Amino acid sequence: MIQGISRVLQTGLLPGTRHFRKPRPRDLIVMQEAMKSCIEDCEGMQALKLRHRIEKSRTAKELWMLRNDAFQLVSHLHSQAEAATRINGLIEIFKGWVDPRQLTRIG
Repeated sequence: MIQGISRVLQTGLLPGTRHFRKPRPRDLIVMQEAMKSCIEDCEGMQALKLRHRIEKSRTAKELWMLRNDAFQLVSHLHSQAEAATRINGLIEIFKGWVDPRQLTRIG
């Protein structure tokens, strides 16, 4: 019985116990490059700071949390519709790395 409970806790079948795998360095690079591609045509100090924060991110969750900053930057320079399209395009890349409840589409 104890082994069964231990197995359930380790596999994350109970609410709030799910753990997401830690990305390998090459996986994190793919996510960073995808995020940077969303803002590749953005210039200025805000874009430069965001690129730096993207490059310094060390977890998928930390990187995914920067999506709001990317959205704000793109929507300011282009439109909210364009920003939503770009951010929504990242969802597939982050699946399995962050909590699915955070992977909601914009607009």
